Amino acid sequence: MSRSNIIWTAKEAAEATGGDAAGSWEAMGVSIDTRTIKESDLFVALKGDAGDGHDYVAQAIDAGACAAVVSQSIDGVPPEKLLIVADTLKAMEGLGKAARARTAARVIGVTGSVGKTGTKEMLATALEVQGQTHASIKSYNNHWGVPLSLSSMHAGTDYGVFEMGMNHPDEITPLSQMVRPHVAIITTIAPVHVEAFDDGIDGIVKAKAEIFDGVEDGGYAVLNADILSFDALKSMAEEKGLSVVSFGEAETAMARLVDCLEAANGSRVKAMILDEEVSFTLQVAGRHIAQNAMAVLAAVKLAGGDIQKAAKAIERQEPIVGRGKREILETDQKDNPITLIDESYNASPAAMNAAFKVLALVDPGRGGRRIAVLGDMLELGKESDKHHADLALPLKAANIDLVYTCGKHMKNLHDRLPANQRGEHKETSKELAEIVPDVLVPGDVVMVKGSLGSKMGLVVEALRALPLKFKKATNNS
Repeated sequence: MSRSNIIWTAKEAAEATGGDAAGSWEAMGVSIDTRTIKESDLFVALKGDAGDGHDYVAQAIDAGACAAVVSQSIDGVPPEKLLIVADTLKAMEGLGKAARARTAARVIGVTGSVGKTGTKEMLATALEVQGQTHASIKSYNNHWGVPLSLSSMHAGTDYGVFEMGMNHPDEITPLSQMVRPHVAIITTIAPVHVEAFDDGIDGIVKAKAEIFDGVEDGGYAVLNADILSFDALKSMAEEKGLSVVSFGEAETAMARLVDCLEAANGSRVKAMILDEEVSFTLQVAGRHIAQNAMAVLAAVKLAGGDIQKAAKAIERQEPIVGRGKREILETDQKDNPITLIDESYNASPAAMNAAFKVLALVDPGRGGRRIAVLGDMLELGKESDKHHADLALPLKAANIDLVYTCGKHMKNLHDRLPANQRGEHKETSKELAEIVPDVLVPGDVVMVKGSLGSKMGLVVEALRALPLKFKKATNNS
């Protein structure tokens, strides 16, 4: 083990958590999941609704963990392999705060109703070419995801990028105070998780603005100039003493999208970022991605990075699994595959509209159609049924040929669709997964999208099995 890769020693971890470590181990990472644990990780045994990590400590040690953070002794595990604390979640928060305190990294925090993870990933790519960069894992953006990501940050990190999310008020403030960003990005404001807010969109604005609560003195707020909430967010940022940098297509935007030539496989972009011209090509399709790239490049410059290097780097950025990643599914016609667009991880009205525009850019193959397979958008409150029904117009504008739906809210869209565009509706994604593969033909382009709780990943998995199905059919003919 190279000492340069060590994140925690037993002594340092005990000091950070206020715990008791009997052994003398060294950790190269932090994990809460035995399924993905790596050699010399420090395993944190969290208690949650789905189970208790203490039940998996022995398994973690057997898998290569150097030690485990626990709140009790564990049968069969030597005491020198344990860091005993009063509360394992608070201990992980302690590790995160200590990791943040010891680094000289320039830190960027990202929140917003949609686009957080894609923006975070783009930032990480843009900064990796400038110095040692550490970014949030996957979409780990909540009360355990943020401290987990922070606790894994090496002391020598040059740039840190952390995503912060919320379902309710007062959730982002403690996360931002842990992260202590120098630059805070709010990608956009949209009616997501709105059912948790009595004051609707205004409540979401306030909740997202909580990211300002942890920004370091002299820090920046990078805000979307194209949204109605810009002025309110700008005022709240300035009240916290932050300098505001605007991004978007508005003429007044300080990081401005000057030109965007959209195509099915990406976009060619010209921009003016804080008085510096830059041109680049994105592999990820969609104007909304190009707009978020403006925030990324502005944040890079504010963090002391080189935006020309950053723009060159993000040209390599590929779509994320569950968020627009494309897959080619072979059929019995070798030169006429089915194209699958996997958008199964999340959904909101804004995200649906953006996804439809991307689908409209993709031309089907011979005899193919554009097909949308949609599951419920969750946590939209009393206007949920209307939000679902209102998707009919953008689906028509995007020239989507067929729409299959599932869930009680999507029934409103199904009923609104014209007969020639209306596929079947089912109560669950499992039922939808059983029928959609049978209606696809070579040349089709199919997009699957819904909130995570709608379990649209089941449909994606069913579609991934199509090449085998075509192969068997060919062999039997």
